[in-house]
Amino acid sequence: MASSSTTPESTTSRCMTQHVTATVNFEITNYLRLKGMSVGEFVSSPVFRVAGYDWEIRFYPAGKKDFSAGKASCFVRYLSQGKDVWTSFALSMLETKGQEQVAGFGTMHHVFSPRKDERGHEKFVDRSKLKSVSRQGDGCFTIRCVLTVSKESPPLELAGHLERMLGNGRGADVTFCVRGQKFGADRSLLAARSPFFAAQLFGPMAEKDMRRVEVDDMEPTIFQMMLHYIYTESLPPAPGSDDGEGNNIAVMQHLLVAADRYGLDTLKQMCEEELCNLMDAETVTSTLALANQHQCERLKKACMSFMESAEVMGAAVETDGFKEGLKTCSPPLSLEVSPGEKSQPTI
Repeated sequence: MASSSTTPESTTSRCMTQHVTATVNFEITNYLRLKGMSVGEFVSSPVFRVAGYDWEIRFYPAGKKDFSAGKASCFVRYLSQGKDVWTSFALSMLETKGQEQVAGFGTMHHVFSPRKDERGHEKFVDRSKLKSVSRQGDGCFTIRCVLTVSKESPPLELAGHLERMLGNGRGADVTFCVRGQKFGADRSLLAARSPFFAAQLFGPMAEKDMRRVEVDDMEPTIFQMMLHYIYTESLPPAPGSDDGEGNNIAVMQHLLVAADRYGLDTLKQMCEEELCNLMDAETVTSTLALANQHQCERLKKACMSFMESAEVMGAAVETDGFKEGLKTCSPPLSLEVSPGEKSQPTI
């Protein structure tokens, strides 16, 4: 039913990181035979290898989840174990006979790991469009994946050393008191990474030899995750996550607000990507409000696309978040807490 071909891997950089890129074509030979498949069932490409890691493409003809709403889903799956891998990838669908693109999405950036090993698009293409394409030609179409894997060179061990430095607190010259919890950090590193910290610690209004900073408008968990990113440029799971699945929606919403406030643009983009993939009917309205307030165009488009389904929209309208939004006319979401309010803001 399916075949795969891969272009030769190519190194595009000889700096601290090597970028290895491969193009993989996954050919669906007769889409109409897949009509009987249920939601969550998939066909997969042969396993292919890029930069020493194993991958496959998974195509869900009836969608990966119930809210796919008339769409087929497509994902890239990481099959190797034991190591996180930095990647960027783009998925598109081609009409096989003419190689004309029928559907496609821009490049996504993602760190694959055994814990988070699949990423792609829930609403990859309309199933009605697939039927039309398969009838026009020989019943075939091609899913193309352009995958770039970033291979770390020895100098990138610096991130691990900085993470250990953050953990043991040696040499820390400023302490942040966040609602009763203390976090030691290095002011020069913070200032180099964040314009907010640069102004706070070294700007004209900064106190001389400031060694203690009170932070009253953020949860300790969010501040800890933000510090971890500043030191390592990676996004950790929320500390104390109950489900073991990584970051939940509320945490990502708060972290996005913090990233925007502290001028951490890459962290903000990472939070956007997480929210695009964690979205559900209960939280889509609050996530859309957040996207509007913090100029997150990609997240805004993802929310609008998610709500295209009448079923999803109906469920969203019934949520407390939607009803509350109508009452308050969508006030700005914030991590700030006024006296007398709950310590964890409601999103």
